[in-house]
Amino acid sequence: MTASQTAEITGLYRYPIKGLTPEALPRVTLRRGETLPADRRYAIENGPSGFDPDAPAWKPKIQFLMLARNERLASLDSRFDDATNRLIIRKDGEIVATGDLETAAGRAAIEAYFSENFQPELKGPPKVLSGRDHSFSDVARKVVSIINLDSVRAIETMLGGVAVHPLRFRANLYVKGWPAWSELDMVGQTLAIGEARLEVVKRIVRCPATNVDPVTAERDLEIPPTLSRHLGHMDCGIYAEVIEGGEIGVGDAVAVEEPKLV
Repeated sequence: MTASQTAEITGLYRYPIKGLTPEALPRVTLRRGETLPADRRYAIENGPSGFDPDAPAWKPKIQFLMLARNERLASLDSRFDDATNRLIIRKDGEIVATGDLETAAGRAAIEAYFSENFQPELKGPPKVLSGRDHSFSDVARKVVSIINLDSVRAIETMLGGVAVHPLRFRANLYVKGWPAWSELDMVGQTLAIGEARLEVVKRIVRCPATNVDPVTAERDLEIPPTLSRHLGHMDCGIYAEVIEGGEIGVGDAVAVEEPKLV
């Protein structure tokens, strides 16, 4: 392994409710074939989607409230407690909704807030969805998303020096140490983080959600068109599948494993 193939985790995040606040984690245990624990465990249905919690199957993100179309979600500060399954939503520092997402009453309390406050964006009654260990990922497989911070810095240069908040990309892992865009060539390769191993399976095609500032909730940049103009594609970041479990954390090294000689 060369120095250019080794990076360091600088940030580790999960997103318990699709479209809502990221939650920073110091360390987490990865399991084979799974996302980060509770990542995208819930979603808020925007009109009937046909999702069956007893037979959960992937649905496109347009079926849910999402930043790509509903940037006001970024103005909410949400926190999810694993022990109680309770979601607390704050706006401007004040609690505006709270509920146990594993009870009908708790889900109804959250749904009532969105029903009252997200018109005319709603296509039908909002509904909190979950399904066993289903993950409401943007892709139909359980993945860990990774963003290379040097690629984010390259986007800032493309934009003429405008600061780009890394959380616009809503990744699970943020890493530093790889040259800009080198991660896009890692599809099919294996990443080693301690005892964990992740196989890079796909480049991430960026959508208009990246145009939304995660602090101000303003749609103030044109990131996918900028990528397209400068690179000829709209890819930034990679998806990886956990093929061997293990604990990972901020500060850990991420190494690209050399192919084994046959």
